Amino acid sequence: MTTIRVIAAGAVAAWGLLAAGIVPGDAQRGEKLFQSQRCVQCHSIKGKGGTAGPDLGRRIDRDFTPSMMASLMWNHAPQMWAEMNKQGVEKPSLAPEGAADLFAYFISARYFDKPGDAARGKQAFAAKHCADCHGITSSPVAAAPPVAKWQSLADPLVLAEQMWNHGAKMREEFKKKKVAWQQLTAQDLTDMLVYLQNLPETRNLAAQVSFPPAEPGEKLFQSKGCIDCHKGRMALENLLHNQTLTDIAVDMWNHQPNMKNPPPALAPQEMREIITYVWARQYFAGTGNAERGKKVFGEKKCAACHDSGAAPKLAKGAESYSQITMVSALWDHGPKMLALMNEKKLPWPQFTAQQMSDLIAYLNALK
Repeated sequence: MTTIRVIAAGAVAAWGLLAAGIVPGDAQRGEKLFQSQRCVQCHSIKGKGGTAGPDLGRRIDRDFTPSMMASLMWNHAPQMWAEMNKQGVEKPSLAPEGAADLFAYFISARYFDKPGDAARGKQAFAAKHCADCHGITSSPVAAAPPVAKWQSLADPLVLAEQMWNHGAKMREEFKKKKVAWQQLTAQDLTDMLVYLQNLPETRNLAAQVSFPPAEPGEKLFQSKGCIDCHKGRMALENLLHNQTLTDIAVDMWNHQPNMKNPPPALAPQEMREIITYVWARQYFAGTGNAERGKKVFGEKKCAACHDSGAAPKLAKGAESYSQITMVSALWDHGPKMLALMNEKKLPWPQFTAQQMSDLIAYLNALK
């Protein structure tokens, strides 16, 4: 059996975890891959696609993390392969870079955000005084771009950048109008995004999310002065576990009134680089525990193959494990794993999201 250990530096680096020079995860490539790999034959997103599998545009949980996606794919893989055989669909290969592109596509569709409600979003857009300045196709305030021109509706990284850069101007505008600064919750912003993304003028915006290598982001994090505040107890790597980009955009907005000095302006590419450095590596590393993962490894009978000589020993080399690499390994090597497990009369293992995170932590701890 081919090892579950993923020969996958490419995918991990695509999220800023390893060496530079690897093509980063890209939502537009991910969307094309979703079509060309014929995922769309069984699954749909936003109403487009097949019905044999779940609609991936529907939120099935209010805390849908990459670990949950990896665990669900793992748990249902035998049924997916059987359905593909039934429909005469040849199982395509999924390189780690392709898995990174798919995750970028799901992020662009805000699949990992909490479910939103358009009616609540319309109410919040007015109640939070957004509509005082921003119209849909034209705005009552000349300097305020109308919603139809918001790139942020198609790219959550641009959303974070705009929430950051425009906060100071918004504070001035609120002061002119004698309106108090409007604090937002992640649910407020999610509801507003669902409302605004589904307007006739905006619903066909193309996904734009892409993640560059992390090295420039680390330098920017220092040169822009972020490191001066965000260290020790306030270190962002400790604060951003399992936060979505919408959560981060809200944090940036709410943080504005507390900043003593005007925040440094960030160009869209600079925001991408900083977020890749600070956020993506935390988000895809998960919150697993290696000790618990060791128990999962034993309970799920992984050792029956990997410690018996039937499959290669698992050990961390130059690569790291992540949800991305686990999905790639499952898709490419899973059928052989399933055949070997059937020979040994072992049940296909089922994982919760936390067990998947713990298993990844354990595999990364192996020497």
